[in-house]
Amino acid sequence: MPHNTDHKAANSATQAIAYKARLNSWAIARLLPDTQREIVARFRSRSDADGYMQHLMQITPHASFMVVFDCQHEAAVI
Repeated sequence: MPHNTDHKAANSATQAIAYKARLNSWAIARLLPDTQREIVARFRSRSDADGYMQHLMQITPHASFMVVFDCQHEAAVI
């Protein structure tokens, strides 16, 4: 099977990190005052994020959380 020679060769470790970062695009954000948000956790699937958000809402009923699809990756709080 011929290899794709049109792409530029890249470091395999860099490719693995980039791929892994793309996997966890669903996130739970805690809504803060002044339209700020803080990413609490990241997940591979929406259903996992929804389930964990239900858990967070049970243990912290006065906080506001929202499931978001986040393309920009910032560090999670947990």
